[in-house]
Amino acid sequence: MRVIARDGVHELEIQRSRFLCSLARVADDEEAAAFIAAVRKEHWSATHNCSAFRVGPDGGSQRSSDDGEPAGTAGVPMLEVLLRRELTDTVAVVTRYFGGIKLGAGGLVRAYGRAVSEAIDAVGTLRRARFATLEIAAGHAEAGRLDNALRAAGHRIADVGYGRQATFTVHVPAGDTDSFRAWLAEQTGGTVAATEGPLVDLDVPDPGGTS
Repeated sequence: MRVIARDGVHELEIQRSRFLCSLARVADDEEAAAFIAAVRKEHWSATHNCSAFRVGPDGGSQRSSDDGEPAGTAGVPMLEVLLRRELTDTVAVVTRYFGGIKLGAGGLVRAYGRAVSEAIDAVGTLRRARFATLEIAAGHAEAGRLDNALRAAGHRIADVGYGRQATFTVHVPAGDTDSFRAWLAEQTGGTVAATEGPLVDLDVPDPGGTS
């Protein structure tokens, strides 16, 4: 799955109508509904404020609204863009200020879909991936060298603490824990081990995205 890299607003004009797509990251249905309500309040004088959102680990909760446009010509194509881009935890509101020229059903479908697609391109996307949390405890004499080795190898250090021992919290792609343990053993001569903690979902650069 993917998420948008940041919130944002993108505007385009089609046949004298202004289309403003507002995008936001949201955690659940309630946050999505609150964002939609806020955009409606801001653009209360607009002809339409159509919306679509997907939330949840697999984007399983989704909804769309045509807000007075002919059925299936606004919310549905907006949602289809979110589906096609594999986005979740994302809400889109397309505000239309009518310019006096009717677009027809096909034209509306293309306009609303284009508004969301261009807005996503503008804000960029991140890939959501699952990582294992590994806790590493090392003596203070080894800590500096281990810290440097972790960073040089590009491992994701989430936290470093210093108490009786130095502790490192490292996030490793869920399928790579065995290779990380082998790397750690090689770096420390087998004197330092990693304790596995919970799995977490993190947002990382998206090779196929526009971030």
